[in-house]
Parts: sequence; C-alpha cells; structure tokens
Amino acid sequence: MHNITMLGTGLIGMFYTQTLHANRSRDKVHVIYSRSEQKAQESAKAWGVEKWTADLDAAINDPDTDVVIIGLPNALHKEAVLKTARAGKSVLCTKPLATNATDALEMLRAVEKAGVFHGYLEDLNYTPKMLKTIDSVRKGAIGKVLWTRSRETHPGPHSAWFWDKESSGGGALVDMGCHCIEISRALVGKDVRPMEVVCWADTQVHPIDVEDSTIGLIRYESGAVGQFEASWCFRGGMDLRDEVSGTEGTVWLNHWLRTGFEMFTNVGQQGYVAEKAEGDKGWLFPVGDEVAELGYVHMFTDMLDSLDEGRQPMETFYDGYVVNAIMDACYRSVASKRWEPIGLEEWRGGEGAGVDVGSTEYDDKHYLIKEETMPDGKTKLILKEKDSGRIVELIK
Repeated sequence: MHNITMLGTGLIGMFYTQTLHANRSRDKVHVIYSRSEQKAQESAKAWGVEKWTADLDAAINDPDTDVVIIGLPNALHKEAVLKTARAGKSVLCTKPLATNATDALEMLRAVEKAGVFHGYLEDLNYTPKMLKTIDSVRKGAIGKVLWTRSRETHPGPHSAWFWDKESSGGGALVDMGCHCIEISRALVGKDVRPMEVVCWADTQVHPIDVEDSTIGLIRYESGAVGQFEASWCFRGGMDLRDEVSGTEGTVWLNHWLRTGFEMFTNVGQQGYVAEKAEGDKGWLFPVGDEVAELGYVHMFTDMLDSLDEGRQPMETFYDGYVVNAIMDACYRSVASKRWEPIGLEEWRGGEGAGVDVGSTEYDDKHYLIKEETMPDGKTKLILKEKDSGRIVELIK
C-alpha cells in the first residue's frame, strides 16, 4: 500500500486521483497540494483526502507519504522533481517531463543519483488499444515498422497556463506533440535511435505567443519515419488517432471520436459528455470510462506494480528526456525550416540499426517486388532482374 502526495488539483490531478481511488484501490492520495488553498481544500473534500496544503515543501516532505505524483504546470516540474529526489521519495511526473531537454536531463540525473523510483506518466501509451498494438508489433505481426502516424487535436486546453509560454514552455507541440512522439517511439522501438526531425508550427487562429498547430516528421536510424500532428484549432471534440504500418501489416486506432459509442439527442444530455466535447446536443460521442480509455488505469497499475516489484516501469524519466530532446529539435526546425539533428547527450538504446532494404527471392534470376491478383483473375508479378537490375512484369 502506498500513501501518495498529489501535486496539482487541475484536470490532470483530478483524473489521477479519480483513477487511484477507484475500484477499492489500496493505494490512496493522502495529501493534496495546490498553489490555491481554496482549491486544495475543495479537492481534498471531494476525494476524501485527509490532508491538504498550499505549501509545496510540506506536501513533498509529509512523513506519511512515500510517493509524490506531479500534476503541475510544465514549468514547475523541475523544482518538484528535485525536491522529491532530495526527500528520497518515489516520483511520478506527468508529461512533458520538462520544458526542455537540458532540464529533463538534470531531473533524470537527480532521481538516479538519489536512487529513487521514477516514472513518466505518458498515459496515451497505456490505453488498452495501444498496449495491445505495441505487443502485436513487438511480436512481429506487421513485420518491420516503416511508418507511424499519431494525431491529437481538439479545440484547445482548459486552463490559462497552457496558453502562456512561460508556464508551458510551448504550445500544441509541448502539450500534445509529446504524446505523439512517445507513441511513435513505442511503436518503432525505443532501442532505435531517433536521428533528425523536420517540423512546421505556427499560430493559425489564437492571439497567443505559442503555436496552436504543428506537424512533424521524425526519421529513425532504422529508416522508419514517425509523423505527428497536434492542434488546438480542431473543432468537434478531441480527435485521438494512431496508425502504424510495416512490411507485413497495418494497425489503425481511433481512441475518442469513432469508438462505437454514438448518441443523438435533440434536447441535450444535460451534463458532461466527454473531455473537450463542444456541446451536448445533436450527434455526440460519449466515452464510457474516460480514465480507462485514456490509459490512466493501466498506467498507474504499471507504475505502482513496478515500484512494488523493484523493476522499471514501461515509461521512465529517460523516456521523458528523449521526448524533450526531440521537441527541442522540432523547435529548431521550425526556426530553420529544414531537417535538424536530434541532440541526445545520453543515448541508452542500440546503435547501427541502419536501413535494411530486404530482397525476396523469386527464382535464380529474379527478386520479387510485388504480387497482385488482377480483375481478370490473373496474377501479375513485378520482378527485378538480378543481373541487370531491370524491373519487369510477369503474368501468370
């Protein structure tokens, strides 16, 4: 059983606490911290939490808690992590780990030096569909991974600090692109080094100093390419979709808007529909169990089971550091308008996973490029002559 200090009372802190207190969980939030005494008190009352405080040091160093969960604005993560490491407590931090790779690496080194358990709370890698997809890809169901695409778009964040660069460190790229980047890494393989990025980001709609839309490509050493799309300008709710294709197959995932739960109402649902829903009349896309569909249940199960069993969770601070390094390169690419290398001061994955263009033997004179059944029932083969390199067709 773990007693937890929860730092933050916003939407993410609420989702985290809701998850931890569900299903008669043995792990409970024991202390709630907010920069606002009123919000701390209100949240503690709502979730039956014994203690609340607006004192960060008191919350982290409470003698009755052994785990600190950070659900604060991005710019506050570093201070909270360093203080938790000094307190010798296990620490779980929401995404992104930091506002830049330099800070993320300092945070990683601090928890490792202190010898404390650490986990990166990247919930979208823990959705039931994504966990099944990652397992299938690892087992070779789609062959060698060639391309991934991850998209998260919605009408914009719910709190003011997201829109402020000093508090957030960036716009849609930092807010949602971090999800998409880590999903790509999980599908391509975390042992495969990300080499370079090209990225576009701009403010298309809102009068803010950060980007409200971004699109980017990540090139991996294996030759795989990861595409990500994030926007605060999408109308119609929250669109969460992922795709991965390989030499032997493809997986398509739709997590939020087209999940098989659709409702039409002329009078309105009379309340909350789903995160980022823009109305409660007409065609609606409710979500049966948000914390499960967003991955929080499996995420905290992995984190706390890993802590109990003395092993690393699926997502660690190192993963958060790599994501921050990729986003730093994305911002350099936005400025330069060209491909930019990803600077990783520490790389703990594999090396030399270069592009491998496989050749399938057809006969002693040809390689097989493609085989297809045509409308007339005949089979067309596209072949490459071994000696000349010429591409030819054969009808069977």
